[in-house]
Amino acid sequence: MTKIAIIYYSSTGTVDAMARRAAATAEAAGHDVRLRHVAELAPQEAIESQEAWVQHRRDVADEPVATPDDLDWADVALFGSPTRYGHITSQLQAYIDTLGPLWAQGKLADKVYAGFTASQTKHGGQESTLLNLYTSFYHFGGIVVAPGYTDPQKFSDGNPYGVGKVTGASAELDDDDLAAIDHLVNRTAAISRRLEAGGNGASRDDA
Repeated sequence: MTKIAIIYYSSTGTVDAMARRAAATAEAAGHDVRLRHVAELAPQEAIESQEAWVQHRRDVADEPVATPDDLDWADVALFGSPTRYGHITSQLQAYIDTLGPLWAQGKLADKVYAGFTASQTKHGGQESTLLNLYTSFYHFGGIVVAPGYTDPQKFSDGNPYGVGKVTGASAELDDDDLAAIDHLVNRTAAISRRLEAGGNGASRDDA
């Protein structure tokens, strides 16, 4: 059983839906999962400017908020964030900024990391958001397991860095989105198991 932490920020619910799909896929495969959203930092007047944002805050109000312990616990960490000018949200960054004590103890190293994101437009900064997120993982000493083109599905969703959803046409996850999330979960778990077993890399079949 692989311990998978899915840590994310979502304002209006798209990244939340992606995170929940990842959690469901991991649980169906028999992994131990912690699904955690990070704390909201936006001022109330900003939240109230969008009904979908207000509703999402209600939807997650009673659900657990991510703490450093969730990352300490995990073998695999999947981080999710909408794009914000080509970067992750300030909310997710604030969570990352609390991880200094774990980093100083070397407890963030040698875990498997990957990310997922969403933007309104097709070229809305998804790739740079994921690459900026991965910069933190490099500092952790983490092992970034991007999907690359390790499955034919990746030629449909077209994102070798992680998973990205374009919400402009529809915020609902389509079949390509779901398949890309499933592949990311299965691949990161497979690589983590190989690392734990002392294997040297993974084949396409294993991923």
